[in-house]
Amino acid sequence: MLRKLDKKLDSWAKRPRRHPLILRGARQVGKTYLVRELGKRLFKNYLELNFEQDVTLSSLFESKTPATICELLSVKFSKEIIDGETLVFLDELQAAEVCVLESLRYFYEQRPNLHIIAAGSLLEFMLDGKTREKRRQDFPMPVGRIEYMYVPPLDFEEFLLALGKSGQVAWLARFQLGDNVPDAIHQELTELVRKYLVVGGMPAAVSAYVQGGAREAEREQQMILSTYHDDFPKYSSRIRADLLQKVFVSVPLMLGRKLIYTHLVEGEKSKDLSAAYDLLRLARVVAKVRHVPANGIPIGYGADERNFKPLFLDAGLACRALGLKLTDFLDGGEAILENRGGICEQFVGQHLMFAGEEYEEPAAYCWMREEPSSTAEVDYLVQCGNYLVPVEVKSGSGGKMKGLLIFLNDKHRDFAVRFNLDCPSYIPDAEAKDSKGRECRYALLSLPLYFICQLDRLIRFAIANREMRMRPGQQSNGKRDGIGRGDRENREGEMELAV
Repeated sequence: MLRKLDKKLDSWAKRPRRHPLILRGARQVGKTYLVRELGKRLFKNYLELNFEQDVTLSSLFESKTPATICELLSVKFSKEIIDGETLVFLDELQAAEVCVLESLRYFYEQRPNLHIIAAGSLLEFMLDGKTREKRRQDFPMPVGRIEYMYVPPLDFEEFLLALGKSGQVAWLARFQLGDNVPDAIHQELTELVRKYLVVGGMPAAVSAYVQGGAREAEREQQMILSTYHDDFPKYSSRIRADLLQKVFVSVPLMLGRKLIYTHLVEGEKSKDLSAAYDLLRLARVVAKVRHVPANGIPIGYGADERNFKPLFLDAGLACRALGLKLTDFLDGGEAILENRGGICEQFVGQHLMFAGEEYEEPAAYCWMREEPSSTAEVDYLVQCGNYLVPVEVKSGSGGKMKGLLIFLNDKHRDFAVRFNLDCPSYIPDAEAKDSKGRECRYALLSLPLYFICQLDRLIRFAIANREMRMRPGQQSNGKRDGIGRGDRENREGEMELAV
């Protein structure tokens, strides 16, 4: 199963001086698989330690001295530990004694040419400062001596590769605004998006679907959900396992909406629900799409931790938790995409969450305004270079964008993106009125959901070619030179957009 992180791991391994690497991500997103494949590709020797399976392994690290540790590892596993030729993988690190994590700083300082990777399903609880404080685990983190890489579920293009659709992935990467989109290609990719929504990007579920079909994928999804439920008692002694389970089950019902804690579980205190959500967030099975004031860049400035929309780990798991079955979809579940706007937002959100560099903390942002006479919302905001771009998600081929128009006027922005089911289009001089009656003139890039992995590239192309015009299903004959906002607003001509 090809992953985009394969190249990132190769690059890390080939750097002349590197830090010990910690892979961060939820359970069963493929961390162990990535490391094992790296070991096969680039190393003569591979040593894997699982601290959950063998709790005595921590004793090998008590000295915190790399030379001593490597000698003991060689004796224990009858393998040579050779700098530049051996990859040492410390799996399920959260089950190890803290001396193992502490020793990583000394490997960087004293034996930097040895390749070491660590990972763990509940590792975030060891790394989180507040959790360590509550558990009285007061130990110095090896700050500046380790580096992180964040592992998501498979994205849509990785899903296509797993299905043997490499030609479609290559076409998506080559596509430029103005190129023709044949109806056969559009229909096929739209159908594949629908499949992704219910299969999702969890590697085990995708593999089960490829090898055994829909029913096997459903079984694997249910096993993953059950595994998360089984983990709840491990998260914290201060939060009831049953409350964690209730919150976990409720989050897919709240996708696409501002989260109000008391709406998650009736009869529970908001404080307890907030604590439960934060623990699930530490386990990386849920996330926050945080509201930002959107007054400029960087986009995350002023992000509101209390004002957010929930995001689940994976669209397929969310569908499974909601009771949607892949087998029903294959029997004609056309309504899955049309009537599940929250799932489409989940699809876009989980991709935007990991759209940054692999070493950056995953994040997603939105804009929400709540005033007595006027509420408005933009599904997502992305930063592309020096541009802050609003992104709307529609589960059909149309839909109104009242919140988007208010945002554009209030924030004096003139470029927006819409994801829907229609063919791609670009209108550089759209015109509409917002709910306050104010005229709004802007450029609208409309993309089908299957271009989600190409969003940044296509935004940059559209901004650089502001005069280009492309309606759905048509090739563009417009000019490819740039144009500023003032020039465009003074230009006469028909404004072409129905909102």
